[in-house]
Amino acid sequence: MILQKKTLEKLRNLINEETEYRSGPKLVQFFNELGFNDTYGQGFPSRWMYTDEKLSELNGTPELDKCIKNLFAPVNYIGRIKELGNFIKEFNQYLAFDGWKVIRNGKEIVFKKANEKDLEETLTPTNEEDFLKIEIEEISIDKIGIDNTVIEVLNSRLEEIKKCLSLKAPLAVIFLCGSTLEGILLGMALKYPKEFNQSSSSPKNSDNKVKRFHEWTLNDFINVAYELGFLKEDVKKFSHSLRDFRNYIHPFQQVSSRFSPDEHTARISWQVLRAAIFQLSQAKI
Repeated sequence: MILQKKTLEKLRNLINEETEYRSGPKLVQFFNELGFNDTYGQGFPSRWMYTDEKLSELNGTPELDKCIKNLFAPVNYIGRIKELGNFIKEFNQYLAFDGWKVIRNGKEIVFKKANEKDLEETLTPTNEEDFLKIEIEEISIDKIGIDNTVIEVLNSRLEEIKKCLSLKAPLAVIFLCGSTLEGILLGMALKYPKEFNQSSSSPKNSDNKVKRFHEWTLNDFINVAYELGFLKEDVKKFSHSLRDFRNYIHPFQQVSSRFSPDEHTARISWQVLRAAIFQLSQAKI
């Protein structure tokens, strides 16, 4: 495995202090387990220089694999397994650009080839504020290629959503964004019925048969569209405010779920809808 500079820098930080603070003697011990024969004493370089030097020597050799496996060995994280998962997830954001990912398989650490979805997840914003900062190009429902008879209605809804946003009516924004996205995705399903029905994410009834499209929820449509590559990870990840929009139409359901929409929720919903429209307009089979 050959890692680029940024990945090696992240690996150095994980070794030196993020997973645990390793003093000079501990670093020597860590790397001596990988075949070195160093001693700690006067003239020892800075910790980061020493680790950078050792990782440079290991890069491209089987010992680098062993280095990563030793670093993430689950036995060293007893009582901290969740923390280990976070370390691995963070490292994989860099490792994906080298074509690899780290997987914890029980008590073992293994490597797998990263695919396009792994890289896409790496580039996906990690929080709502970053997602809201994404600049989305001009959106057009017309470019999606669904049935023309419904496009006029959908476009009028987009204009109404903008009015509700300016009037600070978050619940109305969520209802309109949710129903509009559902309508667009239903249009995609009718355009590509075979692909939607054969998706492993398609909802099944008690007989294990795929439900009719009118029985699908918005969440079903989003999951299948994501699996087919029509939608990206960001829309799937941040669509939580829209997925159950129908339930919030009923006041008692809103009370029981403790759902209290605000302007921030409305902005997220609008951004999800806009991102979805843009991505669907680029979609190809």
